[in-house]
Amino acid sequence: MARCWAAQWVTLSGLPLAAQLEAVRRFAADPHFGVREIAWMAVRDAVIGSLDESIMLLQPWVLDADPNIRRFASELTRPRGVWCAQIEALKTEPWRALPLIEPLRADTSRYVQNSVANWLNDASKSQPEWVDKLCARWVAESDTAETRYIAKRALRTLSK
Repeated sequence: MARCWAAQWVTLSGLPLAAQLEAVRRFAADPHFGVREIAWMAVRDAVIGSLDESIMLLQPWVLDADPNIRRFASELTRPRGVWCAQIEALKTEPWRALPLIEPLRADTSRYVQNSVANWLNDASKSQPEWVDKLCARWVAESDTAETRYIAKRALRTLSK
């Protein structure tokens, strides 16, 4: 509980975006699921307010050895998200976040795979053709079990 509160304090810190992300990083890597969820929710409004800067700042996060950090970057930028403000810019132009999701297309962590697939499923609700083509390209370029899993899960709404 205390770590959740601490993560939320980042929102009230008045720090610039880069410093907010650095301050929340330890909570993004926390062993407790609830703390990790609070961490991305705590900085989501700041990310929406500076989306291009956020995408640039989060690029090293998707290459991190810790799957919790990689997932954080994906969850934080989901176009529709869950229990949070939607990112209208990524609903209409999801390709802006390719620097974040492209490196995760064959991630070995199921936790990260599910997040990337959910990210793309979100995007498919407003940009279905783009998601369909992206998944086809990913599978063609990276025909791994991980990529196939992400693509299948990402296309679940379109497959209905």
